[in-house]
Amino acid sequence: MFSMLYMRSASDDLTARARIRDAAIAAFARDGYDAVSLRAIAKDAGVSAALIVHHFGDKSALRAACDEYVLAVFLDDKHQLIDAPTGDRIRAALHDAERYGPYVDYLARMLTDSTPAADRLFDAVVDLTRTVLDEQRRAGLLVEMSDPDMTAILVALMGLAPVMLRAQFARATGADRLDPAGIARTTVPMMELLTHGIYATDAFLTASRQAMEEE
Repeated sequence: MFSMLYMRSASDDLTARARIRDAAIAAFARDGYDAVSLRAIAKDAGVSAALIVHHFGDKSALRAACDEYVLAVFLDDKHQLIDAPTGDRIRAALHDAERYGPYVDYLARMLTDSTPAADRLFDAVVDLTRTVLDEQRRAGLLVEMSDPDMTAILVALMGLAPVMLRAQFARATGADRLDPAGIARTTVPMMELLTHGIYATDAFLTASRQAMEEE
């Protein structure tokens, strides 16, 4: 069996590896790592389980490869968020939502696991958010904040929430946050929240500051 595997051409080898990886990403995202077997992934990918072992070794190594691939998908595609949104950017975001859908489902599973890749991803999201906010602050686009680092973490969590709670968001609103209808419905309310806040008074902020000072 393995002698036959090594007779494959390089292009066939790379195509099979990509099929296995994509099938594993879909299966892990759908059912969870523990519930998925190599045999099931092989069936979805249209290959033998032996070929998975040839390319990746065991299931743990396959997951690590999936983690690294999903990390690259998200962290290599950086957008210039300091610029004002345009129609072209909005249309691009809608396209990206469809393109990245399978990887977003995997990412949601990934962030709930205590793995080095999940930690790297979260740290990278927070770092990117902090960088964008710092650029916007220098450009005079932000108000003064008492704790910019914590603000970056909170803004990052706001962005990750629809990913982590995608099914609940879809159930509650009737639209997936990542599809065009979901993005269209949430974009303006989110910008209203970030631009104007929700309270018409600073009484709650004042009370909170006083309470923290008394601690």
